[in-house]
Amino acid sequence: MNKKILEILEFDKVKDQISQNLLTSQGLVELAKLTPISDKTRIQKWFDELAEFGAIVQENGPVPLSNTADLTEILRRIELDASLASQEFAKIKKILRLVNETRRFFEQVVNVTFPVLATTLDKFVDVAYLLGLLQVIDSAGALSDTASDKLFNLRQSIKKSDSEVRKIMVEMLSKSQKYLTESIITIRQDRPVLAVRSDSKNKIPGIVHDMSASGQTFYIEPNRVVQLNNDISQKKIEEKNEVARILRELAEMIKPHIAAIRQNTWLIGQIDLINAKYRYLLATRASVPSISDHKAIKLYGARHPLIDPKTVVANDLIFDQTLDTIVITGPNTGGKTITLKTLGLAQLMAQSGLPILAETGSQVGIFTEIFADIGDEQSIAQSLSTFSSHMTNIVSVLGQVDSKTLVLFDELGAGTDPKEGAALAISILDFLKSKHAKTLATTHYPELKAYGVESEGVENASMAFDIDTFRPTYHLVQGVPGRSNALEISKRLGLDNSILEEAAGFLTEDEHDVNAMITSLEEKNQQLTESVANIRLLEKDNTLLHQDLSKALVTFNRDREKELNKARIEAQEIVKIAVDEADTILKNLQEKSLLKPHEIIEAKHQLGELAPEIVDLSKNKVLKKAKAKRGLKPGAEVLVLSYNQRGNLVRLAKDGRWEVQMGLISTKLSEDEFEPIEPEEAVKKVKTKAVKKSVTTSIKAQLDLRGTRYEEAQKMLDDYIDQALLANLHQITIVHGIGTGVIREMVREYLQRSRHVKSYEYAPQNAGGSGATIATLR
Repeated sequence: MNKKILEILEFDKVKDQISQNLLTSQGLVELAKLTPISDKTRIQKWFDELAEFGAIVQENGPVPLSNTADLTEILRRIELDASLASQEFAKIKKILRLVNETRRFFEQVVNVTFPVLATTLDKFVDVAYLLGLLQVIDSAGALSDTASDKLFNLRQSIKKSDSEVRKIMVEMLSKSQKYLTESIITIRQDRPVLAVRSDSKNKIPGIVHDMSASGQTFYIEPNRVVQLNNDISQKKIEEKNEVARILRELAEMIKPHIAAIRQNTWLIGQIDLINAKYRYLLATRASVPSISDHKAIKLYGARHPLIDPKTVVANDLIFDQTLDTIVITGPNTGGKTITLKTLGLAQLMAQSGLPILAETGSQVGIFTEIFADIGDEQSIAQSLSTFSSHMTNIVSVLGQVDSKTLVLFDELGAGTDPKEGAALAISILDFLKSKHAKTLATTHYPELKAYGVESEGVENASMAFDIDTFRPTYHLVQGVPGRSNALEISKRLGLDNSILEEAAGFLTEDEHDVNAMITSLEEKNQQLTESVANIRLLEKDNTLLHQDLSKALVTFNRDREKELNKARIEAQEIVKIAVDEADTILKNLQEKSLLKPHEIIEAKHQLGELAPEIVDLSKNKVLKKAKAKRGLKPGAEVLVLSYNQRGNLVRLAKDGRWEVQMGLISTKLSEDEFEPIEPEEAVKKVKTKAVKKSVTTSIKAQLDLRGTRYEEAQKMLDDYIDQALLANLHQITIVHGIGTGVIREMVREYLQRSRHVKSYEYAPQNAGGSGATIATLR
């Protein structure tokens, strides 16, 4: 797509509006690169991703995105083996954590399928290993004391020595008040000093580090702390070297994964951009259009995105495949230019995968190029007139158009003699028609009204004018050419009738007929517009009625299946009694040797098949969804599926989950983790593994899996999580050791998969490091 059209239609200003919804640096980069394309498959994929994303957010809440830094320069420096500060590693860690949270969010999505968006999400690379490495960087961006044993010992020693120095300085401060000008410990050249009067400087032996401007005060470091401070300085140098060593090692370990980090940051940018598009769609009441196979454009209630929403006028613009050209005629200041720009901008936005400001059901075409000649193109530098500038631009456009081109011409042929200008405009439109280019042109030449009526594939249009208020309404009227209202306006303004009558006499009979025809067309168009509005209102009502009927049908089918299931259960019980009785009879017959063994088995099998199959409603997703929407409220009795225990709903939390009270135990559950129980419904409690194990508040917050086999460890972990949840533990530690990494990997996969786990990370170095994992439960 040529860059000039982006400038003419101010596409970058639309991108600026969308950028207000971006949260990450990566999203800003992706938006900056966004330009219109002509690949229909790719555009449709963008639209499908946006639609699926919207459905996910509506059902599951917002995606957990947050502000992030641009890693481009940081990653490049790692590749060049340059030194990095710990704060830069913290920026990498923040991105990787965001990647983990985003992946987990989409893995836990319920009630929505998103096959197209999933193809993008599948490109995320697992970053658990890298997050484990970066645990040595704390939330403030500093290197943790536990990053190495040496660093830990050095920092502990420095703290101890600092404490000793301060103790000595405080003691000397209290004993030497009469020699001091200030009763405080101050710092000079990174050393703690006392402010000693010049006449008492020999009373406190030590090193003079500074002197006041007046010469009355000497800043002395007492000899008692000199050696201690020397030791501290030496240890700080060792600490600095150790920090640099650790950061270099960290960079070396991250370096092989640079490509994966770049991939993940790019994907975060993609998700952030989709999120920004969706938020823009909601804020502007925009919609995702369909894509035409034949360059047809159908915009319903289209609005210009850069005009104040309070004053912008929405217009329908139907430019189907039977039309090559639409000519908007009529006087200036009626909104013709805005109509051109609205169409062009809607196409640019759609071909960039952005929602357009139009009603649902709108349609766009796909064009390889969009050309425009809009506004004052006069060039003073080239000493060209307005007409010459326009014509230079038009000549350039005509040399590039084809059947996949959209052309927008404003005031075509203006700036020269009216008759020559009109003739030139008609010839240009004929040329564009011969190329089968889609053309929307505005003009005030009356000759083009006849051209629009007489030419095949061409349609007239105009901008409505309110004769009562003398104001344009900015509403587009298709199929009706514009007409001059000069005589009518002059009459209402009080111009003498004799002048008006003489002016009317100068008009030809054809011109009178044309004005009468236009008036008739306007009346018919108004009637048609009202009819279309009524039809669309009926369509909306029908849509709502269809939705209500669909819901009623789901409810009816659910209730019918429930009643049928009751009947099947009763029938099965009857058959079971019959089978038992038949079994007794067959046993007696067998004892009397009247039947052979295989005949008895076959007879019992046939009797057993008489029992009807019971439908498992718990596995019916439609019914489950319907059940969840029946209207849960505090106090309602529910059955917690994972423990087969009855409980009562307490309150609905902000995260959408319910607080459920099961006896003395309180927990938070999503709606798919429990089922409502009717007051009279009897639920048989099945003894599950979780029930067999007595719930006790004495459960430890740590599970040790070292020395266990894979299957045994997996079972232990599963049982332990159940017990921890029932005991309402918030945080647990799982000790798996390092070894071959098999048990550690199993633990990581289990925690990542479990919906009860909010987050997890390796333990600090002084608490086991990568040999233990700390998990936070929901």
